Amino acid sequence: MEEIQHQGVVDQELSGLRLDQVLARLFSDYSRSRLQGWIKSGRVQVEGEVRKPRDKVWEGEQICLQAVLEPDPRCEPEDIPLDILYEDEHLLVMDKPAGLVVHPGSGNRSGTVQNALLHHDPGLAGLPRAGIVHRLDKDTTGLMVVARSPVAHKRLVESLQARDIKREYLALVVGLPTAGGSVDEPIARHPHKRVCMAVVQGGKPACTHYRINERLRIHTLLDVRLESGRTHQIRVHMAHIRFPLVGDPVYGGRLKLPPNASEATRTALRSFPRQALHARRLSLQHPVSGEDLVWESPVPADLHGLLGQLREDTAQHAG
Repeated sequence: MEEIQHQGVVDQELSGLRLDQVLARLFSDYSRSRLQGWIKSGRVQVEGEVRKPRDKVWEGEQICLQAVLEPDPRCEPEDIPLDILYEDEHLLVMDKPAGLVVHPGSGNRSGTVQNALLHHDPGLAGLPRAGIVHRLDKDTTGLMVVARSPVAHKRLVESLQARDIKREYLALVVGLPTAGGSVDEPIARHPHKRVCMAVVQGGKPACTHYRINERLRIHTLLDVRLESGRTHQIRVHMAHIRFPLVGDPVYGGRLKLPPNASEATRTALRSFPRQALHARRLSLQHPVSGEDLVWESPVPADLHGLLGQLREDTAQHAG
């Protein structure tokens, strides 16, 4: 069993909310039930005082959480291969394939990155979600950083909140934006479709920057950088500005094909099995040594093949 002390300050956005609600926003790596238990057991103090879950807190108040990290009995180790690019006693960086869910949830109780991490390193059982500090969607490929020690977990979470960890993506979208730009729109659960996210006023702040990497006939390859890390953020933001990701089954809309495209191009687009999104570059300061670290992931084979076919299509119709 490990203990980690977290500090937080109630900002203007959270002022007047219940303590349990504020904790869920400040320390979102922990489940609501876990946070509730720590409040009731006196492990949460506001301005040095123990309070109840439903007590309101106000802007500027200091919150101290003494988290007790115990193994999650609902997640069992499983021998699932992981593509680990870097590993030391404090963190590891992995390259996630498409189709692999990050942690157990409704409908995915096993076969996840979290199960695989617990098999790779049983000591991760003492960390929240086996050290996972950020997520990729099931069918998004690319780089993830995982904490391997309590101090690394605390500092990586703080770095993410401070936007000091840089995450860069490749996204293939439908449409031809005239230039790069930013989407600074709040995201929350869709008001009617509960399995979806949406741009919703009053949602959590979210900012996505994009620039043009390559223009194709009716598609564009974008370089995308996140400032925040909301669920489905890139997918939601790009669909919001009417440049949805190719292959996105939730936000992509109807399949669009280039006019007079070859059968090979049509087949490549129709058969692409997922959203065309790849976390290709990750940079951060090592949470203990302070060393600047950068990793890059090559474009996965399925996206590489689709891009090759679309480039050939573009060349065939040039001029």
